[in-house]
Amino acid sequence: MLTYKIHILRHGFTQANLEGRYIGSTDLPLCEEGRAQLLALRERCEYPRVDRVYTSPLARAKETAELLYPDRYTEVVDNLRELDFGEFEGRQIHDLERDPAFREWIASPESARTPGGESGEELKQRAIQAIAYIFGQMMEMRISSVAVITHGGLIMNLLAAMGLPERKMVQWTALNGRGYTLLLTTQMWMRDQKFEVYSQIPYEPNEVEEPLFIDLED
Repeated sequence: MLTYKIHILRHGFTQANLEGRYIGSTDLPLCEEGRAQLLALRERCEYPRVDRVYTSPLARAKETAELLYPDRYTEVVDNLRELDFGEFEGRQIHDLERDPAFREWIASPESARTPGGESGEELKQRAIQAIAYIFGQMMEMRISSVAVITHGGLIMNLLAAMGLPERKMVQWTALNGRGYTLLLTTQMWMRDQKFEVYSQIPYEPNEVEEPLFIDLED
């Protein structure tokens, strides 16, 4: 049975990332530091070889795809965009700590809605739809390896919802320019709507590709 690999990566740094601001739907490009960090990672580490790239419609994700996979066909998937933080957009955490609405949201980000924005549940459903679309294309075209360039919040929500082994959302944090390899089979997808989180990427120099978790029952 064919095993499919989806390599899901978080975009590079923006200026807002460096300033600690909540940026979801705001369409910011990579900053100079972000571009330099991605180029350094690409030079030092090994990103997986892929047949096709899928990206969020936001500039920071598309620019990351261009830097990491400049010679691969790239398709924009709208559902890969980041959470809309609503009234929290552009604000730093120290500005929000006294806001009751922020405290309520941060206590249960999986379900609570940001004022004027999206809920974690809405983000999760978009993420699932995006992966279902991408996996459907992979099966139809017999493509075994793709890259997905998206956002930290979406990665955490998606892996917490569908990843094996099961882990809390905060345990699936992805640093900028880094992410995870997901293994999918048709049988597992049709039966359980799940995938295995296999390893972290990119691979460091001299690093052997090994499973991220050995015991799936742990």
